[in-house]
This record gives sequence, C-alpha cells and structure tokens, in this order.
Amino acid sequence: MDTLVDRSCGLDVHKDTVVACVRTPGEGGTRHQEVRTFGTTTVSLLRLRDWLVEQRVSLVGMESTGVYWKPVYYVLEDAVECWLLNARHLRNVPGRKTDVADSAWICQLVEHGLVRPSFVPPKPIRELRNLTRYRKAQIDERSREAQRLDKVLQDAGVKLSSVASDIQGKSARAMLEALVEGERDPQILAEMALGRMRKKVPELEEALVGRFGAHHALLVRTILAKVDFLDKAINDLSAEIDKVIAPFGAEVELLDTITGVDRRTAEGLIAEIGVDMSRFPSSGHLASWAGMCPGNHESAGKRKSGRARKGPKWLGVHLAEAASAAGRSKGTYLGAQHHRLTGRIGYAKANKAVGHSILVAAWHILSNSVPYEDLGEAWFVKRRPEAHARRLAKQIEALGYNVEITPAVAA
Repeated sequence: MDTLVDRSCGLDVHKDTVVACVRTPGEGGTRHQEVRTFGTTTVSLLRLRDWLVEQRVSLVGMESTGVYWKPVYYVLEDAVECWLLNARHLRNVPGRKTDVADSAWICQLVEHGLVRPSFVPPKPIRELRNLTRYRKAQIDERSREAQRLDKVLQDAGVKLSSVASDIQGKSARAMLEALVEGERDPQILAEMALGRMRKKVPELEEALVGRFGAHHALLVRTILAKVDFLDKAINDLSAEIDKVIAPFGAEVELLDTITGVDRRTAEGLIAEIGVDMSRFPSSGHLASWAGMCPGNHESAGKRKSGRARKGPKWLGVHLAEAASAAGRSKGTYLGAQHHRLTGRIGYAKANKAVGHSILVAAWHILSNSVPYEDLGEAWFVKRRPEAHARRLAKQIEALGYNVEITPAVAA
C-alpha cells in the first residue's frame, strides 16, 4: 500500500493520557515506529508538541473522544497539521485492542490516506460556538422551569395558565409573587391584572381559587428565583455573543433574510458551520456532513434503508427550529414546501426536508454573499403546471365530473 505521508503520528486520546505513535522513513525502504505516552496537562502536551516537531511530523491524526481531544488539538494545531477523525472510521482488528495498538493503527490509516478529517472550525468560531451552545442550553432550561412552574400551580389547583397565555408575564408574575407572600384572596389577586388582562378579571378570580400551601410557595419562590437567574445569564451571554460575532455581522444579516431564521438562529448557524464555505465543496457536501440528507446503503444491487447519518446535534436543533418557524409562514416557498410534505410524509420528515432547504440556502448565501430570495408559494405550481392541472382534474373527476384539459390560447 502506498505511503502518502512520510512522517505521520497517531494519537490515542484519553482523559489523563495520550499515547502517541510516530512513523517515519527507515533504512532500506522500511518504516520506523516509535510510541510514547504523555499526560494531558498543558505542560505534558507541550512536551508532546516539542517531540513531534523534533521528529518533523507533518500530519497528526486523533480520534474524536468526547471532549478530551480538544486540549490536545488546540495545543498542537499551531505547530503541526492536525486531523480530527471520526471514531466510526477507525475500527481496529478484533482482538488487538490496546492503547499502543490503537495509536499505531490510527497512524497507519493517516500515512496511507485511508481517512478523512472532520470539520473543526477556526478559533473565533469555536469561541462563538461555546457561547451559543451554552446560551441555548440556558434557554432550554428556562423553558423547563416554566413547565415546572405550571405543574406546581396545577398541583395547587391554581388554573392561572388556563386564563393567562403567559404565566411569566408582568400581571401573572405579580399574582405569583403575592401568592408566595401569603395572599390567598382571589379578588385581590385578580385585581393585579394589567392592560388587556383586565378584561379577564372575573375569570382570574375563579382560576386563582385553589389549595396553594406553604410548600407550593417554597417551590414557586425557588422557581421564580431560578428563572430570574437564567434571564440574567441569557442576557449576559447574548451581550458577549454580540461582541464575538461582530466581525461576522454581515453574514448574520444575510442569513437573517432566510424564512424562519431570526438573528439568534443565524448566530447559531454561523457558530456551527462557520462562514468559510470553501471547506464544503458544494451544498450537498454540507448537507451530508450535517446529516440532513438521505444516506446510501446498497448491496447486491438492492437499495436498502436510506436513513440519514447522525449529524451535529446543535446544528440539527437550530435547523429544526428554523424549519418549524418557516412552516408556519404564509405565502413563502418554505412554508408551501412544509405544508405539501407534511401531508405526504408527516411533520417530522417534512421539518427535516425544510431544514435541508434552509441549510442549502445558507451555503449559497455564505458562498456568494447574497441575500435570500424567496421563490414564493406558487413556485411548486409554476414549476410543473401540467402536472398540477392533472392532479386537480383527478380531484374533480373523483367528485363525479368530467374534465377536459386544454391549454389556453394566448391573446
């Protein structure tokens, strides 16, 4: 087998140790192999880096082991080219599972060109990714706290959520704080309603009659305090994200033109895929990497399951939210696509298909620096008008009428 990389290294990464195997040209066309073990502290990783530089290693391959690969990659990337490899592509021969054997196997795969590197974004995008992911986690946690709050109120027989659309709004918050402080009179509580909620005072008086006890007060007080903490954390993270993403402001504005994509989603997309689309030769490559298109599984001339591969979790979350929002839009291409596919393949698959369309649009927008142009909901009809006419004719014939389709003569 041809050797494509003369001086390569394979790393078997663990939490506390890294086993490094370096293969270099030996005498008489042979390959010289040396294996060393290092710690994962920064001091130890710097020693590993110095050793690789001394050995004149040109390419390092390592398995994407949880989060343990990150400190190793970040220390080495400035000194030598590093490849992060998919663990599913590195299966060793059964019965040869040791750290030394794994590092040697990875090194051989790298030197013979049998693996491809995974996408690792540049440092500014990695920083943005950490911030957006943590903010999304806090937003999700806040949503869970809101659900817990309603569960406590339901347990107490307080039906506030049946009257107020937002139990964390200004009026509802005042009522909850009064309940926590010991107020139980439903009339007094209902009079705290503000604005349009004033029209619902009689309904509120009935909904606020319950069995709200001391332990409910403790739970609600704790939940409200946590919600306030999460609100502050989300605001602080958003402020920092605004600073970090400032160099990519133009790209954010362009992505924001896509139906269903707001500023927060645009920030998340940039954090996950970056702004340099040269890493993905085409929109199809990006969609395949993201797990947003059908897979290939063909054997003996038979095509089997086309289930999509698993893509990056956080990217999938952003695309799913954007697709759901696009599906609720009116008079748009993505809204029409979502509506057409939901009836044929179900909501979940339709959501994924629309997410695929959004990702493809993002690739073209970032590649060409152009805003999104909506094709309109009528595009599906205009694309194949004859087929649409035949479909309508079949529906009319199913009602017992005869239909003859003739093209209109231009005046």
